[in-house]
Amino acid sequence: MEQKLLSYFSRILPLTQEEIDGIVATMTIKKYSKGTILLSEGKISSEAYFVLEGCVRQYFLIDGQEKTNNFFTEEQWVISMQSMANSTPSKHFLECCEDSLLVVGNREKEELLYRQFPKLETISRKVMEKVFAEQQELSASYFTDTPEERYLNLWRTRPELLQRIPQYIIASYVGVKPESLSRIRRRLWL
Repeated sequence: MEQKLLSYFSRILPLTQEEIDGIVATMTIKKYSKGTILLSEGKISSEAYFVLEGCVRQYFLIDGQEKTNNFFTEEQWVISMQSMANSTPSKHFLECCEDSLLVVGNREKEELLYRQFPKLETISRKVMEKVFAEQQELSASYFTDTPEERYLNLWRTRPELLQRIPQYIIASYVGVKPESLSRIRRRLWL
């Protein structure tokens, strides 16, 4: 399993055997059950995750209703950047939508690796740039796209989620009630 993360890093910049050994020595892989809350609103994030298997969703609780704004699946990073970087309480939840196998990292391990292998800091910066760009694009879609367009975009870019995630969570992500999602789906496929 650790090979997935090493392969991911190697696609960004080639790794030496010494760097690989350093990463593996500090790597913690944990299995989480479906429904596990990795981060709650109001808690300060101290961990980042890399998804080896499974799915994690990010959602907000607004007026008692869950509003999903992202899904993280295989080879994606789950990071509550604002909370972790600034040591401030999270405004969202992170929950495993499926049984998930995650690499778990923290600031101490990260800093240790950076001191030992400066190239890993460059890799980390490139990862953060990618994560930030994806978040920016996702945020923009909530201001510019209709719920139907968001559903179509999900269908085009991440169709596997439509099979893996319950429809009421997909509806929350698209920004509608489940019955409205059913109408959107009927209208699109008739």
